[in-house]
Amino acid sequence: MTHNQRPRRNRASYLIRDLVAETFVDRRKLIMPHFVLEGKNLREPIVSMPGISRVSIENLLKDIEADHKTGIDKILLFGIPDKKDEEGSGAYDRNGIVQKALREIKKHLPGILVITDVCLCEYTSHGHCGMVDGGNILNDPTLEILSRVALSHAESGSDMIAPSDMMDGRVGAIRTALDAGGFDDIPILAYSAKYSSAFYGPFREAAGSAPQFGDRSSYQMDCRNGLEAEKEILLDIAEGADIVMVKPALSYLDVIYRARKLVNVPVCAYNVSGEYSMVKAMAKLGYSDEVRLAKEIITSIFRAGADMIISYHTRDIFRNNWF
Repeated sequence: MTHNQRPRRNRASYLIRDLVAETFVDRRKLIMPHFVLEGKNLREPIVSMPGISRVSIENLLKDIEADHKTGIDKILLFGIPDKKDEEGSGAYDRNGIVQKALREIKKHLPGILVITDVCLCEYTSHGHCGMVDGGNILNDPTLEILSRVALSHAESGSDMIAPSDMMDGRVGAIRTALDAGGFDDIPILAYSAKYSSAFYGPFREAAGSAPQFGDRSSYQMDCRNGLEAEKEILLDIAEGADIVMVKPALSYLDVIYRARKLVNVPVCAYNVSGEYSMVKAMAKLGYSDEVRLAKEIITSIFRAGADMIISYHTRDIFRNNWF
């Protein structure tokens, strides 16, 4: 039988497959998340996220320095305070955990690009990302608090602000506050299409940020919607976002693809905690190979159109030369 078209010819050997491959992972486009907490000489492994820990500032510096030696020079920083209140005031305290960590990183490791997450859920006693009144999450009163948080991060040395709360108008409010404070050169990486997802479970253990009542469905996106994601992305760009994000990544590859086709700014994807933990669990149980799984997932996210990826696999990728 004669076949004029035989796609298998281009799969015949590794060298041919490599020659015709369409997607290559650029490790320079990977961002490593970190969790920093108050205290001294602390390292608390996160049970649901093997290989990831909550650490105090001096251990954070050690981890960042060790990672930097392997090539990691971009991080995303989350803070875990020792006290919480209704307003989440620790999030904008000049002596808050993120602010102190930023100053130490910039003092000792100036070659690191530090992106700081701006949200209130880790800092509020109720665990929600905004101000609460009678069980309702208040949008506009939250914007002033988020702006104060962003400005305090910039003053402490943040290189990029990443609001993750999903309040309407927060990018514009933060942009206005940064510009008024003399930080018009600080870019905003907006969590633009952030879905209300079951994949966040391990993160909530890590950050202690689970809501004390209800859920986040009134402000995070419904997983059934794609057009709404486009609307959110375009709104954030109109308000001043320099980079937009889709979160989570693996169940939303179509949204990443749509975002890449829609806009002319960089698109980030967050390979979230639950996606990471699934890989670790499957590998531990012997159901699949961790390296192949992680490489396939990261490649698929780039193939979908992401320009950069936040991933807990970043450290393993760099240390073990997976790409």
